[in-house]
Amino acid sequence: MVKSASSSQSPTPVTITVTPCKGSGDRSRGLTSPIPRASVNSPNPRRSSLNRRSSYEGRYCSMSVEDLTPETVLSYTVHIPPTPDHQTVFASQESEEGNQNRSFLSGTIFTGGFKSVTRGHVIDCGMDLGGDEKKSGEICWLKGCDEKVVHGRCECGFKICKDCYFDCITNGGGKCPGCKELYKDVNDDDDTEEEDEEEDEAKPLPKLDKRLSVVKSFKAQNQTGDFDHSNWLFETKGTYGYGNAVWPKDGYGIGSGGYEQPPEFGERSKRPLTRKVSVSAAIISPYRLLIAIRLVALGLFLTWRIRHPNREAMWLWGMSITCELWFALSWLLDQLPKLCPVNRITDLDVLKERFESPNLRNPKGRSDLPGIDVFVSTADPEKEPPLVTANTILSILAVDYPVEKLACYLSDDGGALLSFEALAQTASFASTWVPFCRKHSIEPRNPEAYFGQKRNFLKNKVRLDFVRERRRVKREYDEFKVRINSLPEAIRRRSDAYNVHEELRAKKKQMEMMMGSNNPEETVKIQKATWMSDGSHWPGTWSSGETDNSRGDHAGIIQAMLAPPNAEPVYGSEADAENLIDTTEVDIRLPMLVYVSREKRPGYDHNKKAGAMNALVRTSAIMSNGPFILNLDCDHYIYNSMALREGMCFMLDRGGDRICYVQFPQRFEGIDPNDRYANHNTVFFDVSMRALDGLQGPMYVGTGCIFRRTALYGFSPPRTTEHHGWLGRRKVKLSLRKPNATVKKDDEISLPMNGEFNNEEDNDDGDIESLLLPKRFGNSNSFVASIPVAEYQGRLLQDLQGKGKNSRPAGSLAVPREPLDAATVAEAISVISCFYEDKTEWGKRVGWIYGSVTEDVVTGYRMHNRGWRSIYCVTKRDAFRGTAPINLTDRLHQVLRWATGSVEIFFSRNNAIFATRRMKFLQKVAYFNVGMYPFTSLFLIVYCILPAVSLFSGQFIVQSLDITFLIFLLAITLTLCMLSLLEIKWSGITLHEWWRNEQFWVIGGTSAHPAAVLQGLLKVIAGVDISFTLTSKSSTPEDGDDEFADLYIVKWSFLMVPPLTIMMVNMIAIAVGLARTLYSPFPQWSKLVGGVFFSFWVLCHLYPFAKGLMGRRGKVPTIVFVWSGLLSIIVSLLWVYINPPSGKQDYMQFQFP
Repeated sequence: MVKSASSSQSPTPVTITVTPCKGSGDRSRGLTSPIPRASVNSPNPRRSSLNRRSSYEGRYCSMSVEDLTPETVLSYTVHIPPTPDHQTVFASQESEEGNQNRSFLSGTIFTGGFKSVTRGHVIDCGMDLGGDEKKSGEICWLKGCDEKVVHGRCECGFKICKDCYFDCITNGGGKCPGCKELYKDVNDDDDTEEEDEEEDEAKPLPKLDKRLSVVKSFKAQNQTGDFDHSNWLFETKGTYGYGNAVWPKDGYGIGSGGYEQPPEFGERSKRPLTRKVSVSAAIISPYRLLIAIRLVALGLFLTWRIRHPNREAMWLWGMSITCELWFALSWLLDQLPKLCPVNRITDLDVLKERFESPNLRNPKGRSDLPGIDVFVSTADPEKEPPLVTANTILSILAVDYPVEKLACYLSDDGGALLSFEALAQTASFASTWVPFCRKHSIEPRNPEAYFGQKRNFLKNKVRLDFVRERRRVKREYDEFKVRINSLPEAIRRRSDAYNVHEELRAKKKQMEMMMGSNNPEETVKIQKATWMSDGSHWPGTWSSGETDNSRGDHAGIIQAMLAPPNAEPVYGSEADAENLIDTTEVDIRLPMLVYVSREKRPGYDHNKKAGAMNALVRTSAIMSNGPFILNLDCDHYIYNSMALREGMCFMLDRGGDRICYVQFPQRFEGIDPNDRYANHNTVFFDVSMRALDGLQGPMYVGTGCIFRRTALYGFSPPRTTEHHGWLGRRKVKLSLRKPNATVKKDDEISLPMNGEFNNEEDNDDGDIESLLLPKRFGNSNSFVASIPVAEYQGRLLQDLQGKGKNSRPAGSLAVPREPLDAATVAEAISVISCFYEDKTEWGKRVGWIYGSVTEDVVTGYRMHNRGWRSIYCVTKRDAFRGTAPINLTDRLHQVLRWATGSVEIFFSRNNAIFATRRMKFLQKVAYFNVGMYPFTSLFLIVYCILPAVSLFSGQFIVQSLDITFLIFLLAITLTLCMLSLLEIKWSGITLHEWWRNEQFWVIGGTSAHPAAVLQGLLKVIAGVDISFTLTSKSSTPEDGDDEFADLYIVKWSFLMVPPLTIMMVNMIAIAVGLARTLYSPFPQWSKLVGGVFFSFWVLCHLYPFAKGLMGRRGKVPTIVFVWSGLLSIIVSLLWVYINPPSGKQDYMQFQFP
């Protein structure tokens, strides 16, 4: 029951009357608190303290109005009980029974934004303090307040508490209640009118009190005309305070101008750069369950097959069961690493906020991102058209990354003048193309791909000058293409002219020397040199192939086409006769561009692509020394201009110092719509690689990969984990850069960086390691000095690392790069000499690893074996795009090279069987499967011929089609189909792509893989070296040309013999088996059905191969198919005649003479 005071005009607090239940006696208790409280309206406060209870117990009871008596009614003031955040002191009230006039202001809890009103309201309702207490100086002198005094607020000596002082500042005009003068912390410069206006405005709270307020309510009959309490209840004269919901425009400071701007509550710099997203449990859980079910079904099936041999054809049963056992093992090795697929997401806004925003260490807001050196490799301008390479270079120069932090290196392993001059033309055209891309946000930034798009190029373009400037740039690019295409002829004509001129000069000089002598005239021999445009000999490969100037015998060349840019942006000028576009608002700086051709001499093993990449590593370390390296093939261009930033999110996020590389998926253009030969390879890139990302990371696939430079140098990660016990279930964490680090492995290099160790023993170890650096990396002091610099620049920021160890401060990389000088270029040329790697560990432990055709897989394996981990970065927009061979022969040779490298890995120390404990168990399984999968082809060929042998012999792999055999076969097939559907679901591929992959697995397994096994065995046993065939890169088709013309070209190769033989044998076997069954007096249809089913399964998988042999659709005459059918019928009839069915009487009188 609620009642209020009736005789007072001043506002009074709410009074609650409480009645006890019948039979409860004098056990009435407080409503909200077990502690008694003196009420303002209570005539006898002592009585309320006597009726306190010691617990929060209470009862519900019902009473009628007649039962109420004055003796049973008690009065209480409602308040909130003490909480951990607000402990109200009431002990003094209980102990001092005589102090009944103590105010309740200090125990009142304020909640909400009406503090400026409610506090004063409570003060007005308070009781006057006694004179002794006022004079004591320990409590506030304001009416109704009993808080402790804060001294020194006013010179008059008026005692006031902290809260009342702030009330006077915010609501009292800043004047002291005693002397009515302004406090010394308040300025009196404002006019009276401004002060009056500010009184009506919401004032910010000076501090975040832990108190919460109680809004007092009153009944309408107690309201007076002076103050409308009902309206006051719904009006806000205070403030919301300050926080991330509302922040006052004037800040929150109190006193002399102490206002501050609101902080960034959702500060992006504190958020992670990347996020791992697991596959939905609704998909991955059934997927794992199906793997277990299929594994059990395979075990039961193989057990049944072994226990039920075919006694009539034991040789057929033995071959089939051997193949099936191997297929089960191969499937298990392929499926186990797919148990933990993951997806990853990056946040580019956080990257920009953290590394490219002004701060105390970087007031100008220069980019604090680490540098990236981009490597592009080419070897033969005839197989790799210069225009394709030029477009790749242009996409790199226009990438969205700080210009001063980017450097591009082109490795021309053929040393061709054509590649050199094409790069010079590319650098010239880049001054137009790169600003155009930056100004209009062009995607993709490969001019050939951009101008060749069939979609609307005006989409999302709002600048009025876009169409005009695009037209100009398109015309300039067409002229650029003409210049590139005319370079071979221009070089030939120029060289011929210079050679003729040199020959005439030599003859003239010879004639002058013979004028005074009687010697007969001798024939003048002039070398057919290749000449540069400035009239000097080209130091690389000549077209004539002279000594010291042939493909395997030429000097090293380094040419900086574009110098390192300035640290500050450089803006261009308006469009005129020289400038095609208006660049007044565009940064026209270009990244550094360098041409590199390493020295080659006879008698040295140059190690193909791996040797060229290692030469680029040493060159870039001296010239730019970016802590991260991106390598691309010449036909793989940057399709997403933000790709480098996405990769750096993983390297610079928390835990990124353990990442050795970030691998991007390969995407291809120019593939026929049906993807006849599975060139997209989506099952590998979207299924297997995503699954490996959930383990220790994906494999390195040769292109589209961002490396940590120190990981390429062979250093171990700062931290790693060793896996002990059964299947590596027990983990032991190691810190490899601490003084008490464990003993280093034989294949490990661990170097103290930048004074990391301080005691003398550790310094001695560091000195020993430093002395070993020349032996490991060569005798270049500049290169050795660049190693700790690259390690430092690749570190994480201090706030991410935690304690600051092995980290760098923010803004430490926002410094200009040192310019190139002659000494630097000379040192860079010295490290690409052919003898620099002698007696070093390059190719063994450092850089790209030698000894395998697939150096990419071996290099990634070595890093994982040292404890590093890698990341698979799948971007929403494809990061890179390239070309793939769509011709059948080229595709088979490509697969042959990959399979040969796998065989080399299997027979080398890089086999995963010898992996260290720092590699996870399932990661070992994946690498072991890489080396073992080519051997599956031997069993696959046998299994593809078994159906034909079964039809020829009239036998089958089982004695009869038993119901148990059919049930097991059905279970295995259904689980395989369901697993495939779930893989399609979580990976995002299509059923068509999955089926194409299955088809080409059989095509490659019966053609290229057996040849790879043979070549690998010859190399291991007989030491026969394996020749490397460079994959031809398709050039851009001209207008009117068939884009897929290469698809229909038939190039004969010995690799086509095995699948062609399998197809013919199975087709003939079907005809023979059908004829045998029809002519048999006791036909065995079950065996015929089994043999025909498996033969049909083989032919379905080889169908794309058959289409490739037919060439262009419609070009094969119909008579060919007629002849093929007649030949099959004739052969089948001859087989039936030669080997007639048992029990059949002779019905033909024809005999061979």
